[in-house]
Amino acid sequence: MNSERRVPLDRRRVADTALRLLDEVGLDGLTLRAIAKELDVKAPALYWHFKDKQALLDEMATQMYRRMAEGTPLGADDTWQERLLKSNRGLRTALRGYRDGAKVFSGSRFTGPVHAQQMEDNLRLFTGAGFTLAEAVRAISTTYLYTLGFVTEEQGVEPLPGERREGFDVTERARLMADFPLSAAAGAELFEDYDRHFEEGLAMIIAGIEARYGPGARPTAR
Repeated sequence: MNSERRVPLDRRRVADTALRLLDEVGLDGLTLRAIAKELDVKAPALYWHFKDKQALLDEMATQMYRRMAEGTPLGADDTWQERLLKSNRGLRTALRGYRDGAKVFSGSRFTGPVHAQQMEDNLRLFTGAGFTLAEAVRAISTTYLYTLGFVTEEQGVEPLPGERREGFDVTERARLMADFPLSAAAGAELFEDYDRHFEEGLAMIIAGIEARYGPGARPTAR
């Protein structure tokens, strides 16, 4: 047994191992038994740290967030528009770094207040720019949900960057849908160039937030 396997078991080590294994087996194949085997322990040992798989997913999402926050520097002089661009680009990059990363993150609950400081900074930035607290929450959460949903769909086609699932050949799709020319042509917009697609969608949402809540928005529009 090597020295690494003699390191005492704790929540973070289990979660880190699960994240590494996730790329190999995907979320469906990520069982507590498989993780225990990777750690060279018996499966019951993991239940001292996690009562079930969802509790483990919560810790994995927390670790993913920590890594994302460390890798996404936010400037003190950011405008609210810049902050939304940076944070959502960082979230997409982080989620795409793991097979089924968006599925792991979606619906998970952070196991501590790891997000509180960034959340407070973001809300302070938005309210300082004239948003009410409710408007700030709506703006931030809407772009977050867009990114989470976008990556969920993106990873259904490209589980990892550079990897493409069988059945998403745009040329073959167009051939099969030849009787529906617009739908056939739409395949290139739906299933290719995800970077451009993401940026355009995010820009549309930010423009909509500005139109609804920005300085020139009419009160009746709210």
